[in-house]
Amino acid sequence: MVIKTDELPAAAPADSAREHGSQLPSVMLLNGDCPESLKKEEGAAEPPRENGLDEADPGDETSGQEVIVIQDTGFSVKILAPGIEPFSLQVSPQEMVQEIHQVLMDREDTCHRTCFSLHLDGNVLDHFSELRSVEGLQEGSVLRVVEEPYTVREARIHVRHVRDLLKSLDPSDAFNGVDCNSLSFLSVFTDGDLGDSGKRKKGLEMDPIDCTPPEYILPGSRERPLCPLQPQNRDWKPLQCLKVLTMSGWNPPPGNRKMHGDLMYLFVITAEDRQVSITASTRGFYLNQSTAYHFNPKPASPRFLSHSLVELLNQISPAFRKNFAVLQKKRVQRHPFERIATPFQVYSWTAPQAEHAMDCVRAEDAYTSRLGYEEHIPGQTRDWNEELQTTRELPRKNLPERLLRERAIFKVHSDFTAAATRGAMAVIDGNVMAINPSEETKMQMFIWNNIFFSLGFDVRDHYKDFGGDVAAYVAPTNDLNGVRTYNAVDVEGLYTLGTVVVDYRGYRVTAQSIIPGILERDQEQSVIYGSIDFGKTVVSHPRYLELLERTSRPLKILRHRVLNDRDEEVELCSSVECKGIIGNDGRHYILDLLRTFPPDLNFLPVPGEELPEECARAGFPRAHRHKLCCLRQELVDAFVEHRYLLFMKLAALQLMQQKASQLETPSSLENGGPSSLESKSEDPPGPEAGSEEEGSSASGLAKVKELAETIAADDGTADPRSREVIRNACKAVGSISSTAFDIRFNPDIFSPGVRFPESCQDEVRDQKQLLKDAAAFLLSCQIPGLKIGIGELITRSAKHIFKTYLQGVELSGLSAAISHFLNCFLSSYPNPVAHLPADELVSKKRNKRRKNRPPGAADNTAWAVVTPQELWKDICQEAKNYFDFHLECETVDQAVETYGLQKITLLREISLKTGIQVLLKEYSFDSRHKPAFTEEDVLNIFPVVKHVNPKASDAFHFFQSGQAKVQQGFLKEGCELINEALNLFNNVYGAMHVETCACLRLLARLHYIMGDYAEALSNQQKAVLMSERVMGIEHPNTIQEYMHLALYCFASSQLSTALSLLYRARYLMLLVFGEDHPEMALLDNNIGLVLHGVMEYDLSLRFLENALAVSTKYHGPKALKVALSHHLVARVYESKAEFRSALQHEKEGYTIYKTQLGEDHEKTKESSEYLKCLTQQAVALQRTMNEIYRNGSSANIPPLKFTAPSMASVLEQLNVINGILFIPLSQKDLENLKAEVARRHQLQEASRNKDRAEEPMATEPAPAGAPEDLGSQPPAAKDPSPSVQG
Repeated sequence: MVIKTDELPAAAPADSAREHGSQLPSVMLLNGDCPESLKKEEGAAEPPRENGLDEADPGDETSGQEVIVIQDTGFSVKILAPGIEPFSLQVSPQEMVQEIHQVLMDREDTCHRTCFSLHLDGNVLDHFSELRSVEGLQEGSVLRVVEEPYTVREARIHVRHVRDLLKSLDPSDAFNGVDCNSLSFLSVFTDGDLGDSGKRKKGLEMDPIDCTPPEYILPGSRERPLCPLQPQNRDWKPLQCLKVLTMSGWNPPPGNRKMHGDLMYLFVITAEDRQVSITASTRGFYLNQSTAYHFNPKPASPRFLSHSLVELLNQISPAFRKNFAVLQKKRVQRHPFERIATPFQVYSWTAPQAEHAMDCVRAEDAYTSRLGYEEHIPGQTRDWNEELQTTRELPRKNLPERLLRERAIFKVHSDFTAAATRGAMAVIDGNVMAINPSEETKMQMFIWNNIFFSLGFDVRDHYKDFGGDVAAYVAPTNDLNGVRTYNAVDVEGLYTLGTVVVDYRGYRVTAQSIIPGILERDQEQSVIYGSIDFGKTVVSHPRYLELLERTSRPLKILRHRVLNDRDEEVELCSSVECKGIIGNDGRHYILDLLRTFPPDLNFLPVPGEELPEECARAGFPRAHRHKLCCLRQELVDAFVEHRYLLFMKLAALQLMQQKASQLETPSSLENGGPSSLESKSEDPPGPEAGSEEEGSSASGLAKVKELAETIAADDGTADPRSREVIRNACKAVGSISSTAFDIRFNPDIFSPGVRFPESCQDEVRDQKQLLKDAAAFLLSCQIPGLKIGIGELITRSAKHIFKTYLQGVELSGLSAAISHFLNCFLSSYPNPVAHLPADELVSKKRNKRRKNRPPGAADNTAWAVVTPQELWKDICQEAKNYFDFHLECETVDQAVETYGLQKITLLREISLKTGIQVLLKEYSFDSRHKPAFTEEDVLNIFPVVKHVNPKASDAFHFFQSGQAKVQQGFLKEGCELINEALNLFNNVYGAMHVETCACLRLLARLHYIMGDYAEALSNQQKAVLMSERVMGIEHPNTIQEYMHLALYCFASSQLSTALSLLYRARYLMLLVFGEDHPEMALLDNNIGLVLHGVMEYDLSLRFLENALAVSTKYHGPKALKVALSHHLVARVYESKAEFRSALQHEKEGYTIYKTQLGEDHEKTKESSEYLKCLTQQAVALQRTMNEIYRNGSSANIPPLKFTAPSMASVLEQLNVINGILFIPLSQKDLENLKAEVARRHQLQEASRNKDRAEEPMATEPAPAGAPEDLGSQPPAAKDPSPSVQG
């Protein structure tokens, strides 16, 4: 049985498994230090009905019979298509007919068809109906593919599809960041070599394999090449099927030709240089007699009329026929995850030099707004607001309804994000007309494609008191965080705007959907809740109060009263800036959610207010350049969690004191109403060694939990003294209720201009104290766990400067300006000169006349005079002003020297943060004779996009329940639940998503543990591909996925593949972080072990000794990780028969185990045994040597036994360092364990049934491990590095 905490995805709370984990203390072995994990357990899940939602969470009713809907069994149908053999296809009842269309358009032998319908027994099937609703469709049914006549729309779709097929192996769309294409390089390193074929093909145990990595991957290498980041894939060498396929200049057909069925004309040059004109007609495609300069639409002879363009081209060009067939073969051999579109665009910061080829579809896209046809609604743009709100209103009573709803929400959000990004770029590039063109550029607003765009400037002194333009720049991201949070709580009847924040070319653009009717009336008339002037005039509305009250508990927002300008009390349940507007559609919208979370007082000096001592000691509060600093949601959750533990401990202490003074035990606690049974079955266990005292404190906590629930239920069974205990504990932790733990913040405290009524002064005082405590908690508890990244600090400061630097640059000077900035930032060349575009040198008079200058552009050539000295001076100044950090460097070389940074890493960071794309080549950063960058090296600038990520709630609950089962040791059940979660994630998100990736990783891990290596490989391969595609090819997550895959390859005896994957991971690690990173130790241990396994001892030692050095640096010489490292090094020295070195290392390890774990610990004993064994071998060797010295060559020497390590022993060590701990349990133990868990489960069920019998209105309980409060999930507990403990 195995437990692994780093498998919790970022979204899943580590303590989701609390209730479950608590049942099996004796076999839990968690990564990380034990006391911490037990502390977590003592905290137990927040009591129901406290800081959770009052109403049942929409994802609560996942009862057994609903799940069956997802598991409808599939069946197979036979497909008859013209010109090919019939074939059978596996389908599932909840698929749509449309999905069969997609499959046929993707299959190698039917991919050239787009315009067809499916017939069953002569009846046409409707595109959008589900298969289960089709009468007579069953196992073995025959579906006939029938060619349909074309329309202009269908003809365009057909041409676009053919173009996509021709470009299916071409990575240019991924490098250019279009159509949700992105890069993946896994197949280059596995050589298509995973799964069953791989086992037979190569890499079996003792095949000779080349293990030497390139020089730049070895420990200690200073070289950091960039080109290996994107190795050239041999499939990219384009197979030329056609030279040109483009729209003809004779389009559109004249009226008389339309009446002959002509839809459009194409012009083609074949690979054999034959030029032909093609007519797309209602009946298909044929050759006509037109030339480039002469229009003759009559059919050529022969005309080769074909229903599909591919069939026509096959007939007229032998090269096309041959190459197209090869291309499709290669296309279908690629893993589907390499070619499916991602839900959101991922941009690459490097790209190779590419030839620019002619592409009719791309050209057409550039010159039409791509609205009429692409958006699927004929002849009109999409009403984004209506779509976003209608999907939220879909029913959500049961699982199928919720899946449909969440899928629709996710789809509309990803479409909206793509449209908003396109629009924002068009606005900044000057291609959209402003709706207030007469105002100065900073103040202009835009509408495009039913989306409203505004720029991040303080236009009407709106943010004057908060920091002007700086505050106006920060406000959109704060607002977006508010939108995310309210969307996650998902209260029926409360609506937010679709919101996307785009940073592009130095400008911040906010894109929002438009409230119906808002543009026809004044804001003053529209706002019926909140304030439009930061709290001077404030209004409220009963319906808004009722809706926002439902969000107050999960968001921890306090309902409170403020004074308006006429000194009247107004009640609010949000910050004053939050505005409520009822649209013309009758919906209640809230907007301006920038103060959803409480302010961070460390950066908000308030006259007359003292911060706690911890803050004052650290030099807080500090004045910041804006007053919108707020606490992150994760911090608020962590603070509340911390307070809850405190509350439990205080109450437990008081109860124990009462008990001691009272002595007689029969208190009303023992019969605490219906919840007592359930609570007892969930007693958090004391630590294993469980001394008397620890055991009693654990049961004390359980009593408090029970008592809190009893009092909250208010059924009168708790005695007054117990109530007193809870009341005191509540007061001590700042709870707003005296009968239950309930912490909430007033978001208007310390808000400039907001006044509170006299009657609320006590409450306001308590709220101020709570905020001060939160500020202190941030400094004393949260921040010490973080390490300051100097590189991050430098690149963020550089980004702030780059933003204003770019705002003054005209489009024609963009690449020159960016390359000049990069030279000043990263090149050792002392005086780079900026090359101004020739026309910039002409008199500037004409520029002054131009109305449509980029927003805020004052002097268009100021950027050209920046020098490296100035820039680095500005960076140090910015770091001081913004982060209060003193950088000790005046040039990039000093920064690199002082802080151990890498220029290539700084280049990657600044490029990702600002959207720059540079040419893939080796840059000579350190040359003092020429600058590192030229204009030609800057290829593109992309937008940096922030948006809402809608969640798949049911899938998430299943995922958590699966994790909980795994934590309990029920691997098979856990595996089933996680498989189910994977189905649901696919159902909502489609095939590509970050959360699906986490699911696949955990499934792979479980299959590996259960011994199914092939399945583990298959799932992990998908996880790697998906991580590359949706997060980026060198994202830290991707590096980890590569490491997991390497482990499973090694276990499957694919040794060379395992090594090449590990080398790739190390290369990426070096590029992204450099060698000096704690995770490098784990990676090097993996590489060293695999090399040890293939008997490359010297190479193995280089990696293992580096891992030892890194572990010692980051964990200290006495850490358990260091002991393990010593042991691994000792094993290699033993294999080399260098026993002295082996003994030396193992002794070091033994000493650490002995001091940390004591003499009797099994690790210490193991180490002691190994020392004895090494000593014996050393003695035997010495004896032999002495014999040789004495008797020369005639000595009688018994053969020495030097054993190569067995694969099994290497694999065992790999499992240990990767945190996979197999816990040996005898069959009897297992039986007892399962029986005990089953018994407890029955107890819980009985208790629940009893509760249900007493409360007929009770809703279905949430699946195991699902938090009641989706708004307040603590961040994941992630410790991917191993720790060995008993």
